[in-house]
Amino acid sequence: MTDQPTRVRYEVLAFGCSLSMITYLDRVCFGAAASNIVRELGLVSVSDLGPAITAFAISYAAFEIPSGWWGDLNGPRKVLLRIVVWWSVFTALTGCVGMKIAGLTLGSLSALTAVRFLFGMGEAGAYPNIARAIRNWFPAAERGTAQGWIWMSGRLMGGLTPLIWTVLVAGTEYTPALMNWRGAFFLFGSLGLIWCVLFAKRFRDRPDQHPGVNDAERTWIATGQTDVPEAGHHLVPWRAILLSPNLWLLYLMYFCATYGWFFNISYLPSCLETQFGVAPTSLVGAIYKGGPLWLGAAGCLLGGYVTDRLLRGGMDRRWARRLPGMTGHALCAVCYLAASQADTAFHFFLAISLAAFFNDLMMGSAWATCQDVGGRHTAVVAGTMNMIGGFGASAAGWLSAKILAWSEARHALTLGIDRTEFSPDQKIAALADGYHSNLLIYSAVYVIAVVCWLGINPGRSVEAGRSEHESPPYRD
Repeated sequence: MTDQPTRVRYEVLAFGCSLSMITYLDRVCFGAAASNIVRELGLVSVSDLGPAITAFAISYAAFEIPSGWWGDLNGPRKVLLRIVVWWSVFTALTGCVGMKIAGLTLGSLSALTAVRFLFGMGEAGAYPNIARAIRNWFPAAERGTAQGWIWMSGRLMGGLTPLIWTVLVAGTEYTPALMNWRGAFFLFGSLGLIWCVLFAKRFRDRPDQHPGVNDAERTWIATGQTDVPEAGHHLVPWRAILLSPNLWLLYLMYFCATYGWFFNISYLPSCLETQFGVAPTSLVGAIYKGGPLWLGAAGCLLGGYVTDRLLRGGMDRRWARRLPGMTGHALCAVCYLAASQADTAFHFFLAISLAAFFNDLMMGSAWATCQDVGGRHTAVVAGTMNMIGGFGASAAGWLSAKILAWSEARHALTLGIDRTEFSPDQKIAALADGYHSNLLIYSAVYVIAVVCWLGINPGRSVEAGRSEHESPPYRD
């Protein structure tokens, strides 16, 4: 073969990366808007937003498997178009809650909770279907790197979102605000619709459907493939996917990882503002709020590269996938312990950001493991993992809010007043013990994640009778 492979697969990767960025923009902006929403709805503190935060996490988790199965059945193109339109609409509708028109108020906390539930329903399935697209378009030994780029892009945009929010909505020490918080939600929702137009024109489910792919690229993509990655009416091995001890270790690991990480896009901005005096208009504060996702982006990229490099270097698939995750989660537990003892905003930012970096070393490994194990059922396996991770996020959203509320109630009881009567200093003191307890819990769950990695075997396929654990992808 003398033809050089075309590079259409990198256009597919670009679509996946840009979609990942939009998902994080749309979900992280809610945490950035928390203070505005608390004031607009007449709430006491961010702990009152627990129902809305948890509703998103629950629906995001609950619809992962159906969306993943849908993508395996019909191909990722149709599914991604439909779910991106859905969630973009509900991103915009988030900005309508509490709006006053002709003396009428459009909804309250209950309405916000419902909108966030429907928003989460829409975002569910994005990453499983991106994973399916990557499996269709990339050879086995490039999947970890590709997944690293996908997650790096999302984390990077998540880190930029507080800064974008500050410039657009809060204003800075040097520039005025450009719009109110509602306008920002309308703007962010429109970006998803623009993405859909471009994606519909250029993306195809498989290389053989794309006129721009030559035979050399098709051959390269097929390297290490052990089945035909096509959509269709396959008999899904539900028993293996839902009952396999191997996969449940993967799912539990991801539950733990998401439980600790969810703090970064939910309570972190309010924690920095209330506990460390970071002003909403501070550019440095915006960097602190986005720092964990920026460092997480680097972790995603590095971890994806490392797992593929180990695999190409001859290490068996089990340890090539395990090592980045085990190492990262062990160090992540240490960083959360350090964060619980931080006494300045900078020290807290540094500890939390390093925790995010070490956590995200596992992202390429975890999602490449879904592709290794799932084969033609990649989106279902990835959807199941992301569903369990979503339950971890919902558990974190609910329990973290409860712990903060318990801390407030205990402090109010000590002072003999109602929590609504707290002075600003009393509110800071009331929340301090709650944040400290949550950070210790985050550290503990990462220890569980390390133990899970020891039992995960990426070479144990869900297809009956298949095992590839000793074969590097170029020797399959």
